[in-house]
Amino acid sequence: MKKTLSVLLLASAAFAIDSSDEKRLREAAEVFREVMATSDKAIPQELIEKAECAVIIPGMKKGAFIVGAKFGRGFLTCRKNNRVGWKAPAAIRVEGGSFGFQIGGAETDAILLVMNRKGAERLLSSKFTLGGEASVAAGPVGRNSSAQTDAAMTAEILSWSRQRGVFAGVSLQGATMREDLDVNRSMYGQTMTNKEVVEKDPAPPAAAQALLSELNRHSSRK
Repeated sequence: MKKTLSVLLLASAAFAIDSSDEKRLREAAEVFREVMATSDKAIPQELIEKAECAVIIPGMKKGAFIVGAKFGRGFLTCRKNNRVGWKAPAAIRVEGGSFGFQIGGAETDAILLVMNRKGAERLLSSKFTLGGEASVAAGPVGRNSSAQTDAAMTAEILSWSRQRGVFAGVSLQGATMREDLDVNRSMYGQTMTNKEVVEKDPAPPAAAQALLSELNRHSSRK
């Protein structure tokens, strides 16, 4: 009996989400919640409602070994087919590129909204470059409706960055984004590409519920 129990526990552990990935999911939810809590400086809700996908990368770090290099891990999620709610998250890594304020060695939180199907297709490829394969522009902040319309019409992806509490739209030119298969395997117990995660929409890990809830709260049409 004890031996059987031990085998079951080991099998369960093999498919348990890694604690660092769980923590990063919760940090992504907190980044989005904090940004949206300041309504006069938040991402315009109309843009969130129109977006096809969202990417949140908490705590990107500047690499000391390469001057100016950036590295971060985060998550993407796309709309459900009926546009009510968001699908299970997939993992993404970002490397290089310009990420805004460049305040010393401060960590940077990044949020991106993918505004059309073409941009979503690029996002779900194994690797792409912002400003290369996909057009990216600084996202507007606040309630300027004309800025919202202009930005949504001229770029596939809108981006924002936050350092030391300062939040603004920045164009994340030159950054390479690629799927993180190891984290997907940690979350879902099997190797899945980001496109497979979005298409199959598996049950999200418990740690993702806060992020999905925050996105739902700010994208439901009133």
